[in-house]
Amino acid sequence: MKRILSIPLSIISIALFIFFLCLFHLIQIICLKLFGYEAHKRSVDLLTFFLLKTLLVNFISSSVEFKAEIPQGKPIIFAANHQGLFDIVGIGWFLRKYHPKYVSKIELRKGIPSVSYNLNHGGSVLIDRKDPKQALPALKKMGEYIQTNNRATVIYPEGTRSRDGKPGAFASNGLKILCKYAPDALVVPVTINNSWKVFQYGSFPLGVGAKLKFIVHKPLAVKEMDFNTLFEKVEKAIVDDIVY
Repeated sequence: MKRILSIPLSIISIALFIFFLCLFHLIQIICLKLFGYEAHKRSVDLLTFFLLKTLLVNFISSSVEFKAEIPQGKPIIFAANHQGLFDIVGIGWFLRKYHPKYVSKIELRKGIPSVSYNLNHGGSVLIDRKDPKQALPALKKMGEYIQTNNRATVIYPEGTRSRDGKPGAFASNGLKILCKYAPDALVVPVTINNSWKVFQYGSFPLGVGAKLKFIVHKPLAVKEMDFNTLFEKVEKAIVDDIVY
């Protein structure tokens, strides 16, 4: 019954989603070309806000819980489990003051209004998951970027999203490279719950009534422990709070 009821709601929600992507594509271009980085960053913040709110049409809410204070003015690596598209949108909005940049797949570099433009011009890096040799310098570039500019990046160690909420195997390579080239960074585990339920029926219709929750854990300083210990702590913090 929920799936049937979701059809008209999803048409409205998806239409709004596409509308905001197209609208903010133009806004991003104007902000970046005329006013620079800060204006462009604010336009992306607003985009993530409106994209997140399109889910309200399907009675899907979203919230964030901070288990510890996350300092500003330091390089930060947010490491999260991956359940779907709205992981990126939620992190973009709830963690906006940390200027999150993304390690994203290269397929998103073109063809998607707003998203492709922001990935290409907002400080993110694109990696080809089929070509490990290309990924290494891209991750190195991101690590150096956040180290120099005291900004944040987001990485999903699972790589592929979970379609039922259950976490997959975590790979350490990407996080290890980021830590190597951002030695002053704090690694902040983030647990994402119920994002997969937005697309539990596939791409259409959307789910109904889910409660997305982002849990931001205590930061871990790269300098204070060896990488293997750090990675174990990050994975445990994320997985222990996943509800499925």
